[in-house]
Amino acid sequence: MAVLEVTLVPIGTQTTSCSSFVAKAFDVVKDREDIKVQLNPMGTVLEGDIDVLFDAVRCMQEAVFKEGAGRVYSIIKVDDRRDKVASLEQKIQSVQAKL
Repeated sequence: MAVLEVTLVPIGTQTTSCSSFVAKAFDVVKDREDIKVQLNPMGTVLEGDIDVLFDAVRCMQEAVFKEGAGRVYSIIKVDDRRDKVASLEQKIQSVQAKL
């Protein structure tokens, strides 16, 4: 399983607020059974098969365009670990155990 964080920045809009664009992008993935999704203050974290995640990011970008953005700047971070099973929870628990 891969963990991917995406931040979508709408450009060319009539407002400095991004929340309506983020909401539309989140709507695209929130109910997908093949992806675990977690919204955070600076982006959206997705967990699942890497190919599925990249497809989901593309769909999220399209949702931002449909909401009215003239351009979408995307920041994507990927942790595609294959030596052991990693999850959103496991990554957080690993750090918390060391605090």
